[in-house]
Amino acid sequence: MYSFEPNEEQQMLVDAVGKYAINDLRPAAHDAEEARELPKKLVTKGWELGLLQASTPEAYGGFGEHSAVTSVLAVEEMAFGDLAGTLAVMAPSLFATPILLVGSEEQKQEFLHSVIEGDWTPYTAALIEYAFDFDPLALKTTATLSGDEYVLNGEKAFVPFAKDAEAMIVYAAVEGKTQGFIVSKAAAGLSVGEEREKLMSLNALPLYRVKLDAVKVPASNRLGGASGHDFELVLASMRIASASAAVGVANASFEYAKNYAKEREAFGVKIAQKQAIAFMLAEMATEIEAMRLLTWEAAWMLDNGKEDAAKQAYLAFTGAADMAMMVTDRGVQILGGHGYIREHPVEMWMRNGRGFAMLVGLAIV
Repeated sequence: MYSFEPNEEQQMLVDAVGKYAINDLRPAAHDAEEARELPKKLVTKGWELGLLQASTPEAYGGFGEHSAVTSVLAVEEMAFGDLAGTLAVMAPSLFATPILLVGSEEQKQEFLHSVIEGDWTPYTAALIEYAFDFDPLALKTTATLSGDEYVLNGEKAFVPFAKDAEAMIVYAAVEGKTQGFIVSKAAAGLSVGEEREKLMSLNALPLYRVKLDAVKVPASNRLGGASGHDFELVLASMRIASASAAVGVANASFEYAKNYAKEREAFGVKIAQKQAIAFMLAEMATEIEAMRLLTWEAAWMLDNGKEDAAKQAYLAFTGAADMAMMVTDRGVQILGGHGYIREHPVEMWMRNGRGFAMLVGLAIV
């Protein structure tokens, strides 16, 4: 059975990430959102904490073993500081982690070292598509085998750092089955939109549309090799990462609102003593804890190859996305008129919370 106590190495990592989240990410978040740009040195500092490196075996340039549990602990802690900064720091894992999880040995040796051993460099992945009924298991982007190559056609949305990425994993349907393909930035037919996506939140994170017009990819660049791979494993990892980030954002809003309620007075008493406010805070705390434990369980099941890990990851993701929207909305509500002012971070966290329903594919553990 899994433990509720992080081991010594996990705790050291969580402590280091926590300091970075509070001392670096949180103070920079507002200005980065307004300026639509994260300072490069901020992202570099997060990369140097070694989250991805610690989840990669020495054989591929890292210094640890992959652990979804360790990753969700770190992602929640970092997202407590700022979501856009977290997704930026984690961007190379969109490329490296799927290769580590389901790539062939040749792909691991060829592609992982350059990502893991170097400085933070834009690597990314393209999963999400513009569709009201978007389903990662029923993609409209296609990959068709032609000789010793696959030909990719389609359009992707919300691709982090696509304009500057050295390479990306593009997910496409192969005879109705979702598969990943390693695509270099120089691939003919691959085009990135000139303008960044304009969204309700995450404005500090550069997101782009990507078009694939008969992009030819060597058959050897299909994740897992000629026989392909189990996308459910990759998708479960994505969902768990999004769930842990949602818990982090929700907890940030809860803590801020709780502290505000303890200080703010109305009619001679702290508003935290008002029954309506106290009940809201209690429900927020309960829902955060419930989704945290569900996410931990899903991560533990994934690490241990449990049969229902994919199902548990889906439950954690959908539950955490709903929880984040509820908690961040109430964070704004507790601050009253102040919650609507941009100088208070709760309004940004509420906008971030709304985005979790579409965030699968922007993070992976």
